[in-house]
Amino acid sequence: MLKRLGRYDVPMAHVSAAERRPQLIKAAIDLMTREGVAAGSTRAIAAELGVAQATVHYTFGTKEDLYRAVMEQLTQELLAQVEHGAPTDAGFEETVVALAAALWRTVRERPTSYQLLTELSMFALRAPSLQAALQSHYREVTAVTTKLITEAAERADHELVQPAETIARFFLAGFDGLTLQHLSLPDQEAEQAGLQALVSTVVAMASGRLDLVSVP
Repeated sequence: MLKRLGRYDVPMAHVSAAERRPQLIKAAIDLMTREGVAAGSTRAIAAELGVAQATVHYTFGTKEDLYRAVMEQLTQELLAQVEHGAPTDAGFEETVVALAAALWRTVRERPTSYQLLTELSMFALRAPSLQAALQSHYREVTAVTTKLITEAAERADHELVQPAETIARFFLAGFDGLTLQHLSLPDQEAEQAGLQALVSTVVAMASGRLDLVSVP
């Protein structure tokens, strides 16, 4: 293949689809983190990497397929942060505190990544071809959080009054809310108080110190 540069024809080294795939995912993440999901056309993503637009379609098929790969990549990065932040030798309450603190550090240090994931999630709600990717994201995050809570309880011989998945879903719902508040209207003092309240409520829920009200 020849790439025209001015009056010269320069041969381009062939790059396999397997090699090109992570490059395009990174280019898409870089572009959409900087300019938003709406800017993530295949043409713009190709230009970000410096390849032909056809390369994107050859590697992924459609824009939605590339978006799905981006969501999967962001999900795996988030899960790695969750698992890395969980201690392996602490009690139940200490584990929840450490997990929340580690996750919150990533929100404050990498807010644009969370913003992109939020934008992609909203986009996926109206894109039938991305519904499975969105559901997979939430299932995986919930499953890993449930596993960490279960392991922490077993390690500390702490009996969970509520199912681990219920606790995990509540924690993630509260954390998502705090993250959106941070992205929309940052307030360090209020956010810290909210995070402490969330952790305290999660621990109380798990320990039976919080009565849940039935909702019809």
